[in-house]
This record gives sequence, C-alpha cells and structure tokens, in this order.
Amino acid sequence: MSPQAAVSPSRHALSAEEVRDVNARYHDVAAHHYDSKWGIDFGERGGDQVAVKVAKALGHAPGHYARSLEIGAGTGYFTLNMLRAGLIGRATCSDISPGMLATLQRNARQLGLRVQTARADAESLPFPDASFDIVLGHAVLHHLPDLPRAFAEFERVLAPGGTVLFAGEPSSYGDRLAKVPKRAAGALAPMWRRAIGAQPAATDHPDQPDATLEAFVDVHAFTPAELSGFAVGAGLRDVRVTGEELLANWFGWISRTLEATVEPGDVPWLWRQGAHRGYLLLQRLDRGLLESRLPAAIFYNLLLSARKAPAE
Repeated sequence: MSPQAAVSPSRHALSAEEVRDVNARYHDVAAHHYDSKWGIDFGERGGDQVAVKVAKALGHAPGHYARSLEIGAGTGYFTLNMLRAGLIGRATCSDISPGMLATLQRNARQLGLRVQTARADAESLPFPDASFDIVLGHAVLHHLPDLPRAFAEFERVLAPGGTVLFAGEPSSYGDRLAKVPKRAAGALAPMWRRAIGAQPAATDHPDQPDATLEAFVDVHAFTPAELSGFAVGAGLRDVRVTGEELLANWFGWISRTLEATVEPGDVPWLWRQGAHRGYLLLQRLDRGLLESRLPAAIFYNLLLSARKAPAE
C-alpha cells in the first residue's frame, strides 16, 4: 500500500489539477516578495545554511554532483547557494510557477551564475531517464498532490547510484505545534502594532498573494515514516529522515505572524535585525543541543535523503 501523508479535509476537496493550478497562481504573485518575506540570502549566511541542511540530510559532508535537478526551485535558494559552494555542476531548476522561475533567473544573473530552467509538473518531468546525479528540493513536497507518482519520476530521472535529497518539509506534529506561536502572535499583534507605531496592513494589495489561496497550497504534512515510505515505494534505498528546527521555528512563526499584520515598510529596522539574529541563535541551539537528542517527528522540518541503486 502506498504511504499517505496527512491531508486536511478542505485541501483534500480539491482535485490534483486544482492543487497544481492554485500553487502556480499563488506562487506567481508570491515570487515578487518571496526572498524578502522569508529572509532568503545568497551570500555567506545563505550558503552556510544550505550546506548545513545538505550535510544533515545526507548524514555526512556532501560531495560534488555534476548534474542536478531541483524540484519546485522557487527563487533559487537551494540551487544557487549550492552552485556558489561548488556542490553541484550543471544545474537545472524546475517549478510549476513561471513567476518563480523568472525571479530565479534574475537572481542567477545578479550572482553571475548559469542555470537551466523548465516549467514542469514534478509528477510528469520532461527529462530523459538517468539524466541527473542528484534530484533535490526545499519546502516543495508538501505542495505536490500525487507523491507516489512524483517519487517514481525522481527515481526515473536519476542516474544509477544518484541521490534524492529534500529539506524543509513540515512534520505532522511540528505543524500542529506551530499553531501555538501563530495564535499567540495573533493575539499580541494589536499591542505590538501600538508599540512600534504601525497601522494594520491593508487587505487588498494587488501585488500580494490572495490570502484565500494560501489555505490550499500546502496539501501535506508528514511523519518520518510516511516521508520515508514514499522513497521506499519508488525503489530508492539507504533512506534517511531527520528533523530540524524546534525553538527557532516557534520564534520564527511569532515574528512572521506579527510582521504580516502591518505594512512591510512599517516594520522597524531594529526589529527586523533583532528578530533575524534571534532566529539564527535559536537555529544554532536547535542544531547543537536538540536535533541529535530528540526524535525527528517533534521538529517542524523534516529532511530526507535516499539513493538509487547503482548499475549492476
């Protein structure tokens, strides 16, 4: 039996094609502000973050992958930082959102990097068999309606002995835990706005994603067993699932929820600096103290790595 990740009833009401359409439309608009909203960095800090995630997912220091394919590449956080670090050679980035791919290409040009891009559905990839040495992604699997089909495609386009690596996937338990800081921040928001002298955010920005679509773009949250089951079901081996971010996640959701209640320009610079530094500090605490001691399921993010069988 194929593994089945947790899906909310409202999200389950959409067909697979509707989920793909909603994700494309939502992320086309989100692309304009995505990097600033999520603090995406293509400098030393961003490179260090990505290198740590890759090493944690693999369980060892990463090597070099000559041909890479990123699924749901967004604005390029994973691939562009891996290119700058020399972890990958020829990079291909796919996404269902043309807006995200346009922003990714702009980021690549600014960094002096070359990538190939392709608008593609992860469940029907337009690439020949055995085309890549690594198939990777960050915060993308939970958007895909048909995960068994997607993993079968990942296995198909991988060369023998190739690697699958995904990070930033929400855990079922961590997703429930995240609702606590979100609710707390929502209750504190009026007091916080008064303290910084900001007005509530307008609700009808044409250049912001439709809030009604946001409830439908995330269609899964996973237990470690569910996530590993998709890889095993596709015939992959050496499957490894780990967790990251607990304290940092709580802190990050409080900050982001508060900031979302005001116009972006009204958030004081000192607040942004303090929130970012606090998040990085708690990230280090999670990594150094908690991630090696607590079960993966308790963390907000799950990381997966696996390999395709080598040629005989």
